[in-house]
Amino acid sequence: MIEIIPAIDLMDGKCVRLTHGDFARRSDYADDPVEVARRFEDAGFKRLHIVDLDGAKTGIPANLGVLANIANTTGLRIDYGGGIKTDEDINRVFETGAEIVNLGSTAVKKPAKFFEWIELYGSKSILLGADVRDGKLAINGWQTETDFEILPFLSEYCSRGVEQAFVTDISKDGTLQGPATELYSEILTTVPALKLIASGGVTSLDDIDKLEKIGCSGVIIGKAIYEGRITLDELKRYSC
Repeated sequence: MIEIIPAIDLMDGKCVRLTHGDFARRSDYADDPVEVARRFEDAGFKRLHIVDLDGAKTGIPANLGVLANIANTTGLRIDYGGGIKTDEDINRVFETGAEIVNLGSTAVKKPAKFFEWIELYGSKSILLGADVRDGKLAINGWQTETDFEILPFLSEYCSRGVEQAFVTDISKDGTLQGPATELYSEILTTVPALKLIASGGVTSLDDIDKLEKIGCSGVIIGKAIYEGRITLDELKRYSC
């Protein structure tokens, strides 16, 4: 069964969502991310995806205090990312309470360091993040476009030890217009060994069922929950 992974995007210590990755198009949803995380756990979910948007923008993890509070008050398996560039950064994130570190920009800009971390921490502790705009990767909190095409990128990284990745179609993220199912299907056809987590655009249970049908191992959901398009009670059928 596909795993539902609720998301908390952090800015200034608050739960927010961006539209199309645009920091100027920010919606605030909750002042207390710890309470939000508790609600997710109470609904039966086991895992939480945290994006430190401040860290992604500045290049330095900025919300480790929030990570610590969530890790200390829930039993959720947390994957955390945003601004992780150095050995000190990744060690701090793990020591603060994350079980998995999600890495996007560093994986692109410092591949040697990225694969060193996979060797050191194990592929199950490293989640590759790939943010896509028009078929090419965007990094630095979606602010910088690159010439890396998504399919060759994922194929190469999977061949070098990556087991799991979440892929966000930036054009879908925060829009509630449905996920990039065709893109995910193409990825799974090209890189069938990859455990692919869909991210962005999910707005209904039908979207989730379609992603499960094409073979996605998980789906990250944020805005649809915060805006009541999908309720936590409805999602419980996937949490067993």
